[in-house]
Amino acid sequence: MSASRRLWGMPVLLGVLSVFGLGAGLLGDGVWDWVAALALATPLAVACRHVLKPPASPHR
Repeated sequence: MSASRRLWGMPVLLGVLSVFGLGAGLLGDGVWDWVAALALATPLAVACRHVLKPPASPHR
């Protein structure tokens, strides 16, 4: 795997998921509202996980 893909893979994926969620929420109705909520909650959950994660131990 290239270094660029390792560095930018997850941010790009979360950005695409956010754009998809916004589009689904604006254009869809019914079940698409639930899909949009899930798509928009996923980046938030990932961010919260990294903010609340305890710092790595300096001794590995």
